Amino acid sequence: MSNEINATNLNTPITEKYDESSIQVLEGLEAVRKRPGMYIGSTGERGLHHLVYEIVDNAIDEALAGYCTHIEVDILEGDIIRVADNGRGVPVGMHPKMGIPTVEVVYTILHAGGKFGDGGYKVAGGLHGVGASVVNALSEYLEVVVRNGENIYRQRYERGKTVTPLDIIGKTNETGTTVTFKPDPTLFTDTTVYDFDILAKRLQEQSFLNAGIKITLSDLRGEEEKSQTFHYEGGIRSYCEYLLSGKKKDPLHDDVIYMSTANDKGSAEIAIQFNTGYDTNIISFANTMHTIDGGTHESAFKTAVTRVINSYAKKFKFLKESDTNLRGEDVQEGMIAVVSVKLEDAQFESQTKAKLGNTWMGTMVSQMIGEQLMDYLENNPAVAKIIINKTIASATAREAAQKAREVSRKKDGLSRARMPDKLTDCISDDATKTEIYIVEGDSAGGSACDGRNKTYQAILPLWGKMLNVEKARIDKVYGNDKLTPVVTSLGTGIGDDFNIEKLRYHKIIIMADADVDGAHIRTLLLTFFFRYMPALIEEGHIFLAQPPLFKVTAKGSKGKNFRYAFSDEERDTFIAELGGSEKVDVQRYKGLGEMDPEQLWETTMDPQTRTMLKVTMEDAELADAAFTLLMGDEVEPRRKFIEDNALNVTNLDI
Repeated sequence: MSNEINATNLNTPITEKYDESSIQVLEGLEAVRKRPGMYIGSTGERGLHHLVYEIVDNAIDEALAGYCTHIEVDILEGDIIRVADNGRGVPVGMHPKMGIPTVEVVYTILHAGGKFGDGGYKVAGGLHGVGASVVNALSEYLEVVVRNGENIYRQRYERGKTVTPLDIIGKTNETGTTVTFKPDPTLFTDTTVYDFDILAKRLQEQSFLNAGIKITLSDLRGEEEKSQTFHYEGGIRSYCEYLLSGKKKDPLHDDVIYMSTANDKGSAEIAIQFNTGYDTNIISFANTMHTIDGGTHESAFKTAVTRVINSYAKKFKFLKESDTNLRGEDVQEGMIAVVSVKLEDAQFESQTKAKLGNTWMGTMVSQMIGEQLMDYLENNPAVAKIIINKTIASATAREAAQKAREVSRKKDGLSRARMPDKLTDCISDDATKTEIYIVEGDSAGGSACDGRNKTYQAILPLWGKMLNVEKARIDKVYGNDKLTPVVTSLGTGIGDDFNIEKLRYHKIIIMADADVDGAHIRTLLLTFFFRYMPALIEEGHIFLAQPPLFKVTAKGSKGKNFRYAFSDEERDTFIAELGGSEKVDVQRYKGLGEMDPEQLWETTMDPQTRTMLKVTMEDAELADAAFTLLMGDEVEPRRKFIEDNALNVTNLDI
């Protein structure tokens, strides 16, 4: 719907009736079904998996309360989900205010649960008490089975409405809750198919954050069933070790630095592991919810660690009193940290729990680090020396980067006044309507220049071997003859100079050959953007062009009857459509340079016909792990990954 106002409408008399009868009230769970995105973010793949998280989070709440030790999540045939726990079981007695069984209240009424007031959960992952009822509202059906140590109870709901009474179906001496639900395909129109790996990552994360709890995920669809069990007695210490193993970097100290504290309002625990790498990976949680936008606990952590490192460095003469303090970015280089807090009355920005707002928790974290991290460093002087020396080296590199930046500016390497010689710019200077193709090689660049729409499409060819930014600090990036043209063309600068308002093209399209070498080029560029210009990815400016692999032409048609195929399967389909292998010619494009300008335009550059993948960063940790695998020190894992994923080169959700 357009946001523009038609001025002529402003003077038109309003004749439609508008009174109290015009206000629509959505009762019960109708509001959830009407606008599901308000409750689970979207009705796409992310929202589909979020349904599972909401039910699992209820079981996690039982674990936080000390009653649940094992959670089982099964993906059944038809992508039906079953979540079973051995907690206390949802209460089944009549609710004193509602006059219906309490379990029915939990699953059919918004803002009803054990997360309000006294007598429920002291610490809970949920915020508004909407999880169970929202899942129910968005399911074709949901069935809950409760074991309370005496009886087994069952009740069924369909699209949020109760369809059976709460029946006793057996006797038991066990306790727990089992929820089985099928997402409503009329709401989840994009997909109702669950991804085992997406669920596994979330459940593994929950197991790390709740030391000792066992979570089992089983995929029971099809003939090849698979199962994974997550169980970590080390909790977030194990999480740090796991994150480090994914980076293929050496730790600077043998043991994970662990700190914890608690009072009558909540608790906090932090695990830190410094390594030989350059990037930072700080992950924070509040009541086991991943606070992707940080909050008071994460901000306090960063500030306090920097303060303690500076205090120690000056106390033990690594720095003079007159020296400039080390910055947070220096301290955090090569740091992996997990910050997990649990608290009553957690204040989040929204139901998605992206940012924690409780100020007292920040104070609690700051005091804990001030005392316990200083104690650790003083009791482990050898480790402290290694950490401080790395931090000082980081500060030295940062200062070198600043000098390199200034030198680079003087050489006009980062100046907008003079664009790179190889850049063929477009005519329009309206950044919102322009796009730049970063093309592999001069040959493809030439075809792209001849085939483009010069009004709004710019072309920048790349050549030679690019700098592997996984193994380089930012001071090595400045002046690099392969990367500087990219930075100059985009106009934003990098590092401290980055300013997205100066972006010269709102679509940045990486166009490389559909082979292993092309995958390598794409990965190097994505690594660069991820490390030094992440806002370009976060704000949706980076795209991957999808050139065809084949041209299938009917013999005797004088080249007029043809199809472009983007996969082997599509090629075979077109061959069949055009009469079979004996009646067609199949051209395999080994590279973009083999296409003439007209072919490149109609297959890869024409907005009306092209296919592009937008690169996003919904999960920065997964992306970071993929980049490290591809660009790290170990050759064989990288080579195998690229060969297996020549077109889909990262674990980004694109």
